[in-house]
Amino acid sequence: MAYSRIGATPDGSSTYWLPRLCGIRRAVELFYTNRVLTAKEAVEWGSRRGRARRGVLRRRARAGGGARPGPTLAFGRGKRLLHLSTTESLETQMENESQAIAQSGHTEDFAEGVRAFSEKRAPTFRGR
Repeated sequence: MAYSRIGATPDGSSTYWLPRLCGIRRAVELFYTNRVLTAKEAVEWGSRRGRARRGVLRRRARAGGGARPGPTLAFGRGKRLLHLSTTESLETQMENESQAIAQSGHTEDFAEGVRAFSEKRAPTFRGR
């Protein structure tokens, strides 16, 4: 879920399927942190269907290993998409994703994220 690295929201129906595979808490965590799961973690997360330990994300954030300052507009839109997916059809959710990523494409954070990616540097997001 590297979308937030460039200030974008998820697409490709990922906001529909990921919460169904690992639960809403873990889906939000993956979107916020861009953490890459090991194969073992992916199997465990899929088999537990979202039974995340309470406070895991909060502890990681405090330790500096979790959510970091980032593209707040994309974070908000992405979290909204993940939560919307629990009540929407796949087709509707994919439309929601396409609208959200189009909105993301018009932000300063997106331009900065793409620029930083191409320059191989960390982006400086400003929430605009």
